[in-house]
Amino acid sequence: MTEEILINVTPREARVGVVENGMLQEVHVERSGHRGYVGNIYCGRVKRVMPGMQAAFVDIGLERSAFLHAGDMAHSGFNNDSIDGTASTPVPPVSVRPITELVHEGQRVVVQVIKDPIGSKGARLSAYLSIPSRYLVLLPDSTTLGVSVRIEDEAERERLRGVLASLAAGGFGLIARTNAEGLDAAALAEDVAYVTRVWQTVSEAIVHAQPGERVYEEPPLPLRVLRDLMHDDIEKVRVDSHETFERTLAFARQFMPGLTDRVEHYPGERPIFDLYGVEDEIQKALRKEVPLKSGGYLVIDQTEAMTTIDVNTGAYLGSRNLEETAFRTNLEAAQAAARQLRLRNLGGIIIIDFIDMHDDEHKRQVLRTLEKALARDHAKTTVYEMSPLGLVEMTRKRTTESLARQLCEPCPACSGRGIVKTAETVGYEIFREITRAVRQFEAEKLLVLAAPKVVGRMLEEESAAVAELEGFIGKSIRFQPEEQYGQEQFDVVLL
Repeated sequence: MTEEILINVTPREARVGVVENGMLQEVHVERSGHRGYVGNIYCGRVKRVMPGMQAAFVDIGLERSAFLHAGDMAHSGFNNDSIDGTASTPVPPVSVRPITELVHEGQRVVVQVIKDPIGSKGARLSAYLSIPSRYLVLLPDSTTLGVSVRIEDEAERERLRGVLASLAAGGFGLIARTNAEGLDAAALAEDVAYVTRVWQTVSEAIVHAQPGERVYEEPPLPLRVLRDLMHDDIEKVRVDSHETFERTLAFARQFMPGLTDRVEHYPGERPIFDLYGVEDEIQKALRKEVPLKSGGYLVIDQTEAMTTIDVNTGAYLGSRNLEETAFRTNLEAAQAAARQLRLRNLGGIIIIDFIDMHDDEHKRQVLRTLEKALARDHAKTTVYEMSPLGLVEMTRKRTTESLARQLCEPCPACSGRGIVKTAETVGYEIFREITRAVRQFEAEKLLVLAAPKVVGRMLEEESAAVAELEGFIGKSIRFQPEEQYGQEQFDVVLL
């Protein structure tokens, strides 16, 4: 499998595409006007304690107060790395103390953002801090020693635990990331020295920080991606900005000297995302429907509560019977759904409605195909057994907004509903508004301003109803089309 990382930089925006075998798998976007906050450490002040929620709202200087749950303060552990899937060795559960015993209003707290503000929700915080590097995560408030779950070889896991134990003499915890597999103690020691220096700087800043002040900031997107996604299977990292190329090359020389030859500047006149077809794939990722090669398709709906994926056979009729058609379509859909979740950065609760199958072995194969396709996802996923209705429930860890919510906003015509009222429905609303207005105010005649389609219907299909209403209220009604009006927008003016 060939993998490449493409970095496109303009003065106010950085975008990263991860391409596997010529197909776009991930897109990351960062704009200078509103960079993400995940990983940043802040000095905050508790604004409100909510005993019923076992949580507190903390002012860290952002637009909305951030959310700190008691569970992110009262147990020994650490935060999973959102890209690397890092996990610790098992830690015995610790009972969560009441939030009122942990913090009080006005208290100064040092916290780290573990989830960006999403929708109407503020950022999610943790009081357990972590400083990531190329191969390790430093846990200054813990003594945990752990190894990424993606390193499966038990002998290698034991070796890494031994190396970490020898390096963590300072009383802090360490987690070996996936990239640490196969590294010798000297390389890991360099990383420990780096994160230790970073933490010393951060801890000194914490002493003098005022509430609302940021004391540690994650590096910009290009460097973050190099740190978190660069591994031996990545053939090339192509950067289309010379300035960013120099920065990424310097970063690579410092932290991954063996891979510097894979970082290269792309000087071509044709935009790098156009060259690889990334722009087209991004546009496709904003649509609800995803076509399958067989002729079937997926319909993806993201709501506040969950994301649903509906699988349809579409034009695929199969060649044997209905069960075989459903099975073949579901196998293809499982792989496509896994890719779309990663590409669109969809998280939280996800329900996949596969086409009904009666063969239990077919169901198991579809589920295994889905799990295998999700194995390459850097975000943590959990898949549950298929229900009798053919539904698969799963979760995918979400730390930032989805691609669609980063790039789009609710439609002003429908306010995000995805549908608009018909011209007929708006016409009858106009009738009711006219009746309401003439009962409240005196007027000789009325003027209705509305969208051209609505006015056209009122003057043609509804002309008899308009004449009937004029006779009922004893006043004339004139209609004026307004090009700038949305279909649901209208005004009734009394003259």
